[in-house]
Amino acid sequence: MLSRLRNDPFYKQICKLMIPIMLQNLLNAAVNSVDVVMLNFVGESAIAAVSLASQYANVLFMVFYGLGTGATMLCAQYFGKGDIRAVETVQGIALRFSMGFAALFALVAVAAPEFMMGIFTNDPELIRLGAGYLRILSVSYLCWGIIEVYLSVLRSVGRVAIGTILNTVAVGLNVILNAVFISGLFGAPRLGVIGVAIATSASRVVELALCFVVSRRSQNIKLKFSTLFVRNKLLMADFVRLSLPALLNDVVWGVGFSMYSVILGHLSAEAVAANSFANVVRNFGSVLCFGQANAGGILLGQMIGENRLEEAKQGAKKVLGLTIIGGVLGGLVILGIRPLVLQYADLSTTAMGYLSTMLLINSYYIIGGAVNTTLIAGVFRAGGDSRFGLICDILDMWVYAVPLGFLAAFVLELPVVWVYFLLCTDEFVKWPWVIKHYRSGKWLKNITREGLFEAPASGGDAP
Repeated sequence: MLSRLRNDPFYKQICKLMIPIMLQNLLNAAVNSVDVVMLNFVGESAIAAVSLASQYANVLFMVFYGLGTGATMLCAQYFGKGDIRAVETVQGIALRFSMGFAALFALVAVAAPEFMMGIFTNDPELIRLGAGYLRILSVSYLCWGIIEVYLSVLRSVGRVAIGTILNTVAVGLNVILNAVFISGLFGAPRLGVIGVAIATSASRVVELALCFVVSRRSQNIKLKFSTLFVRNKLLMADFVRLSLPALLNDVVWGVGFSMYSVILGHLSAEAVAANSFANVVRNFGSVLCFGQANAGGILLGQMIGENRLEEAKQGAKKVLGLTIIGGVLGGLVILGIRPLVLQYADLSTTAMGYLSTMLLINSYYIIGGAVNTTLIAGVFRAGGDSRFGLICDILDMWVYAVPLGFLAAFVLELPVVWVYFLLCTDEFVKWPWVIKHYRSGKWLKNITREGLFEAPASGGDAP
């Protein structure tokens, strides 16, 4: 088997893409986790507050991810076709949407942070701390939206190492500034939660600046705000048709997953703190499988754009096989680092008990998530199929998982770990439908168009 992996050109290509994406995902996990880990030195309330406040930002991230996915679906296929102009135009369309959503979320975070925190918890201290965190972090949302779209486009054309480098710088700066503002280094005030928000915002500003540096040195895919004003009716229609379901899918899933935190947040602060650490560990455990999903989606999209449909179908089978292996390895990683987490996490006895069980649950939960993410967000979207995932996740999250969680927590009043266990059945419930759709092959389509920039009479609105 190892010999086949080494000699198969597809595996060589996917590894070339996968390794930098894995590193980028690892760094993204670090960016999202470093605040929680370093606040371990401040206290359990600080951890819980930032964890809950981060759920608001996670919803925005899902919006950016959905827009980036829409851009990737089109850009990967048009790059495979050799149409760079279409790639740049799609980037401009995605930027218009991402900047609009960023402005909206920033306005709400500044104007009504207490209200947003009140959705997640009824603890006054957590609301106070989280509201301050949201206000400061809101200034970085616009930077974040531009970064996510630009790096998504670069990944779609195979330039994945750039995102890894930029994320490395951002993580390093975030850690340094967190240490400065948490510990009061170099004469800086000890700002706790507020300092963490300042550190995260500053790191994103620097990361955006580096995006512009990369853009100036790029031969083709540049970060140009002039693309915001390029109009093409066909590409706009395709972007909305493809990205809107993907965006809604990611938001539906993201808000649904945030509702898990809402449920836990209304049970106890100990449950929230334990869940925060469990999320950190799961994010690191899922690095491999999500890297495989992203790399597979890019490679399959380019193959489909070149009309190599049968090769893409066989490639999807290989990606799925790799993902199952990656999910198992991710589960073993969680089990392997579990003793270290339980040794060094500075939580109450109750919270530590919750965390111990949560980590065991995540050791197999990650496999279910890996398969679904690879197929829904990787394989299906590579072929332009973003609607199936939306329908699937609406039913799974909002008809099954969230109502079950509320029932278990507030009607049956089950223990915290049983509520958590029931919430974590969501990925396995949708397996039969996801696998059936994959086997049908209905997701496999070339979505590129001809004559995009010809006269308006051809259906395009030339820039």
